[in-house]
Amino acid sequence: MGLRLGVHVSIAGSIDKAVDRARERECNTFQIFTRNPRGWKFKDLGREEADAFVQKLREAAIDPPIAHMPYLPNIACPEGDVYPKSLETLISELDRCQRLRIPYLVTHLGSHLGRGMEAGHERIVNAVNRALEASSGDVMLLLENTSGAKNSMGTKFQEIKRILDCVIHGDRVGVCFDTCHSFAGGYDLRTAQTIDKTLEEFDRVIGLSRLRVIHLNDAKGELGSGLDRHEHIGLGKIGEDGFRAMLANKVIGQLPLILETPVDARRDDYGNLEKVRELAGSTS
Repeated sequence: MGLRLGVHVSIAGSIDKAVDRARERECNTFQIFTRNPRGWKFKDLGREEADAFVQKLREAAIDPPIAHMPYLPNIACPEGDVYPKSLETLISELDRCQRLRIPYLVTHLGSHLGRGMEAGHERIVNAVNRALEASSGDVMLLLENTSGAKNSMGTKFQEIKRILDCVIHGDRVGVCFDTCHSFAGGYDLRTAQTIDKTLEEFDRVIGLSRLRVIHLNDAKGELGSGLDRHEHIGLGKIGEDGFRAMLANKVIGQLPLILETPVDARRDDYGNLEKVRELAGSTS
C-alpha cells in the first residue's frame, strides 16, 4: 500500500467542497471540521449536502476521511455549562460522521482546569461512555495525545490507556498520535532508534492495534517543552531526519497521515505535502 497522505481542508461553501480541495492537493485521505469549529451553534446537516459529500468521496476513492472535534468543547471540564455543551457536541459530531460515512472522529481530551488528573479522568470517561451510548453507528472516536501543557489530559500513554480501560464500548475507541504533541510531551522522534523506542512503549502500554491515525506535524518547541505549536515539516525541532525515519517506519508509514501544518509565507499545504513525499521517496 502506498502512502496515505492528506491535510486538514476547509468545508467553506458546502461540506462536499472539502473533497474537491483534497483532490486538488492530490490527497488520498483528509481531515475536516464538519461545522464551524469556533462556536457552539451549528446548522443541521442537510440530506442533500451529506449525500453530495458521500458521492464525491466515492468518486474520488479517498479513504479514510477523518473529522476533528471543534475547538471549544472540553470533555475534562470540571464544572459550569461547558461540560454539558461539550457532551452534546460530541454526540452530534458522532452522528454527523455517521451520516457522512466518516469512520474516525478525533477529539482532544481537554483540560481539568486545575482540579487534578483524577477529576479530569472521571469527566472524560463519563463523556465518552455517554456519547457512545447515545450515538448509533460504528464511528470510532480517536483520543488525541496532548503536548503536556498545564492541566492538559492525555500527554502520557499511561493516561490514555487508563481512559481506554474504562470505556464501555472499547471497540469504538482508538488513538490519534500527533507527532508535535508527542515530541513536546517528551517522546523523542528525531531518529529511527528513538521512534522505535516510542512505538515500543506505545505498544506495551496501549497496543498498536489502537493506533489508527497520525497527525504529522513538526514542532516549534524543544523536546519535552509542553509547547503545542506546529511547524512546517522538517523546519522544526523534529527536523527532516526525524520525518524521514518516521515515514520509513513500518507502523507509521502504513497509517493515514494528516498534516496540520501552518500556512504562511514560507510554505503552504502544497509545499508541506511535497516535502513529505520527498522525504518518503528518499527512504525507498
